[in-house]
Amino acid sequence: MGETHTDPSSSAAGIDLSQFYQVFFEEAGENLERMEQLLLELDVAAADDEALNAIFRCAHSIKGGAATFGFADVAELTHQMETLLDKLRRHELQPTAAMVDVLLASGDALKAQLGRHQGSGADPVDTVELLANIRAMVAGETPAAAPAAAATPVAAPAPVAAPAQVAAAPAPAAEPAAAAGGKRTLKLTVGPLADPSQADNLAELFKEIPELGSIEPLDGGKAEGGLRTFKVETASSESDMLDLFTFHVSREQVKFEPFGVPAAAASSDAPAADAGYGFFDNAPGAPAAAAPAADPGYGFFDNAPGAPGAQPAAAAPAAAKPAAAAARPAAKAADKPGATLESSTIRVSVEKVDQLINLVGELVITQAMLAQNSRNLDPVVYQQLVSGLTDLDRNTRDLQEAVMSIRMIPMSTVFSRFPRMLRDLAGKLGKKVELVTQGEATELDKGLIEKITDPLTHLVRNSVDHGIEMPADRLAKGKPEAGTITLSASHQGGSIVIEVRDDGRGLSREKLLKKARERGIDAPDTMSDADVWGLIFAPGFSTAEVVTDVSGRGVGMDVVKKNITALGGSVEIDSAEGYGMSVKVRLPLTLAIMDGMSVGVGEEVYILPLSSVVESFQVSDDMIKTVGSTGRVVEVRDTYMPVIELEKVFDVPRFDWDRTASIMVVVEAESGRVALLVDELLGQQQVVVKNLEANYRKVPDVSGATIMGDGRVALILDVGSLVRRSRH
Repeated sequence: MGETHTDPSSSAAGIDLSQFYQVFFEEAGENLERMEQLLLELDVAAADDEALNAIFRCAHSIKGGAATFGFADVAELTHQMETLLDKLRRHELQPTAAMVDVLLASGDALKAQLGRHQGSGADPVDTVELLANIRAMVAGETPAAAPAAAATPVAAPAPVAAPAQVAAAPAPAAEPAAAAGGKRTLKLTVGPLADPSQADNLAELFKEIPELGSIEPLDGGKAEGGLRTFKVETASSESDMLDLFTFHVSREQVKFEPFGVPAAAASSDAPAADAGYGFFDNAPGAPAAAAPAADPGYGFFDNAPGAPGAQPAAAAPAAAKPAAAAARPAAKAADKPGATLESSTIRVSVEKVDQLINLVGELVITQAMLAQNSRNLDPVVYQQLVSGLTDLDRNTRDLQEAVMSIRMIPMSTVFSRFPRMLRDLAGKLGKKVELVTQGEATELDKGLIEKITDPLTHLVRNSVDHGIEMPADRLAKGKPEAGTITLSASHQGGSIVIEVRDDGRGLSREKLLKKARERGIDAPDTMSDADVWGLIFAPGFSTAEVVTDVSGRGVGMDVVKKNITALGGSVEIDSAEGYGMSVKVRLPLTLAIMDGMSVGVGEEVYILPLSSVVESFQVSDDMIKTVGSTGRVVEVRDTYMPVIELEKVFDVPRFDWDRTASIMVVVEAESGRVALLVDELLGQQQVVVKNLEANYRKVPDVSGATIMGDGRVALILDVGSLVRRSRH
């Protein structure tokens, strides 16, 4: 397990956070979509508490990530949204339609802000009026401007000015008529087509599409250079017609332009006469070349993200814009802020990856069965078969490692987010903090990484804000001036343990009990420490005196508990007032393929995780000592460790009465060691871990099960549970 000491104040600048940007933008986009959906479904007259809490959590998650990466504008807007949502969920304010409008407009603004940070090239978003409206609503006042008006400067950021000649251009001039429901006359060019017979039949095909309206050929019915041209009178939009044409020709072979544009002008070098280069309005992927002054827009609509911008001096007055263009909702401009960015990843549903891993697991089991059945074959007689099975073994292992690596991500991906965040928080709060990370190489399932990132962010922020004292206070207590926060990750038996530990002031038992009683929670003085620490997981529970943009709203630990419980895990808190606090997030072993050691007890086979096995040795009766009436220990190199007989733990029936267990296997977990008494060591092999709890039920001291090469089921032992059993 590696250990790294990091001083955020000195080394944050050397950390490249850009590698995490894409993950943040994807998560923020999902949160914004979820928030918009919830807002649209919200019943203002009888708002559901769970819905308000969910909307609050969306904003809170975006704020946490934005603060980590230094996107101050996003963090500021989400903080104000949080304040309003917090009052709504606490029933201090009554939801209104105007509030929903402002929050939806804020969502559009956030999309535009995130798109700008993602590299869309848009100008900064003006949120002054929006922030003023939110603050007014928080104060219970009526906003100075209507929410709809506030959305305009947000969704249509800074003027992406169209050239002055747009008003006179033929293509946009035809739009108002279409918007009003009238027909337009267009020139349709199709081709070039490789098959001449298809070109000749196009007119007959298109006549069968009633949505086109009237259509007549302009080329005498013959293809010229593989191209066919038609005159079309229609009330349908270009995008609708394009969908109809794709049944007959590909999208790239269809081009629309206003009828009556001279062919020479359309084909000349002067781009002013071209009406769109074959792109229809709203086309994704329309060319973003620099537009000369005389160009009417290259098929781009007003305020399009990525549309070529003209010089400010050439900006057309608002009155010169076509009516239909002015009527388009400006908010739509913010919907696709980074649509032109290419992604280097493919987003695949987790179910598909799980299915793939399951199939590879079955393949591993089948390969193990073939390998076991081939051991009795004569390698000379069956040389080709044995060689093929050897290749299958190697290829199966390589395939399994490749498939498993799809979902496995090192903890360093998560830990590297925190130095910058700690540096900013420490500076804001006037504290000095050092970060220590351990076990960065520990790999976790991608699904776990995604779900624990948010809880870890809350835990680290709480440690800085509530745990670590001010430098002067620490010196007065005889502590180092700089506080230390330790992040560690490790595999312990059948679990993954992630710990956030600080050497700050710790939790105050009296303060927690007092706060709980103020909130009407039953908290007698006889409560155990563990139960008292658990009070901080109550929804809305906070010991902070002042709500800041760091913490104090009582949402952090609530979210931690909710996310971890959803994963079937647990959160353990340990604290000593004046010395610090530790929060351990323990997650169960999920579907995986691991190296294990198989041991025999009677007729049964059990699997021990190889990472937990320390050593094994032959044992004689005089090596085992009895402690008290039931306890047994064994001496190993001047050290005594508890002995656990698996035969008794699992009530294994024994039919070979004369045989006695004579082998000890020393295993380690949770900083403790025990010696397991077994009959024989069967060997080391890769096993497919099946979640026993999901398929059957929770079994004590067992973390999962696997299928052996001979088809039998073997239980995978939970070494951590066995170590805890020995302590009790």
